[in-house]
Amino acid sequence: MTVEVGAGGGAGGAGGAGLAGGTTTLAADVPSTAAATTGGAGMAAPPTTAGGAGTATGLDAPKDNGAEIYTYEAGWLLYAMNWSHRRDQMFRLAVGSFREETNNTVEVIKLDENTGSFRKTGSFAHPYPTTKIMFIPDRECTRPDLMATTADFLRLWQVNSDDSVSLKALLNSNSKSEFCAPLTSFDWNEIHPNLIGTSSIDTTCTIWDIETQQVDTQLIAHDKEVYDVAWGGPGVFASVSADGSVRVFDMRDKEHSTIIYETPGKPNETPLLRLGWNKVDPRYMATILLDSHKVMVLDIRYPTLPVAELTRHQACVNALAWAPHSSCHMCTAGDDAQALIWDLSGVQPESNAPGMESTKLGLDPILSYQAAAEINTLQWSAVQPDWVAIAYGSKVQILRV
Repeated sequence: MTVEVGAGGGAGGAGGAGLAGGTTTLAADVPSTAAATTGGAGMAAPPTTAGGAGTATGLDAPKDNGAEIYTYEAGWLLYAMNWSHRRDQMFRLAVGSFREETNNTVEVIKLDENTGSFRKTGSFAHPYPTTKIMFIPDRECTRPDLMATTADFLRLWQVNSDDSVSLKALLNSNSKSEFCAPLTSFDWNEIHPNLIGTSSIDTTCTIWDIETQQVDTQLIAHDKEVYDVAWGGPGVFASVSADGSVRVFDMRDKEHSTIIYETPGKPNETPLLRLGWNKVDPRYMATILLDSHKVMVLDIRYPTLPVAELTRHQACVNALAWAPHSSCHMCTAGDDAQALIWDLSGVQPESNAPGMESTKLGLDPILSYQAAAEINTLQWSAVQPDWVAIAYGSKVQILRV
């Protein structure tokens, strides 16, 4: 059952959730006695059974509806996690372990809609913790069912018809050595799925053509470690770095980049850790700073100053994701164990003008979810835009928003 928040104009997609005015709080953690349990969270009174998922309260919270929350217990600390993009695998996710050793694990899990529980459909060993996992952006199921991971190398994995997973390719961007610098993140080009861009601690970004398994482009992107990369179009990508800058690159002019934002203060004072580029309205992107409770929303037409600063987290922010179905909604999560959904429809570039600081800083989230521990990462489903997944501790939760 969809939780409809507030009563303003919704931004739902296909089967979409209503995201509107007011703030609703979903305070819930689904206890898990087996590998997974389903929520069915009560919206009014505190839970009356051991399986209850908690309560939801807020200015406009409906008092008679339930929140759909499903939990998977992995048995080890989680970090990387992502949804499948295929319409025939809408409730499939991949989750990666975080063990500070060579031996790590990736599991492929799927929600059984009839029983309301997750089951593991595949698992494979992975050298070192995965820094990111993605399924190929292929909603119409016209391409091979592939998955990619980054850690010490970029790896491509084939998901077979029997749900087993096999290594398809190991891609090393260092042609002069059998080793390469650790990879911090990557992004899969949705327009040209043969292209994957990776970021590395060696200051480079590398664009791979996975069909030829050859490097298309490699460039020194920043002065320090590159922590994240995101595509903004067929041939345009951006990156963030320990040097505190957001830089945009056009593959038609590889010798130059455009600095969209730099952290204020002393040069290189505050690293930028994550970057999200709005796929619906590519004029906007967002980034998070090291050990900061703020999220900076940027308009690439007006560089240097953010058009909004989201400041309602109570601890450092770890992850962000733009809604795949809306030009103005974003979800953020952090060490305060909150996942917050924001409506940025009122943000205008003019908010950079003198006297508009209160507009930039005064935004409140329209929905909040309180998890049981610090949230490491979140992902918004591209094929089911009313579902968000979060990971904390050894658990993955999917929430219908």
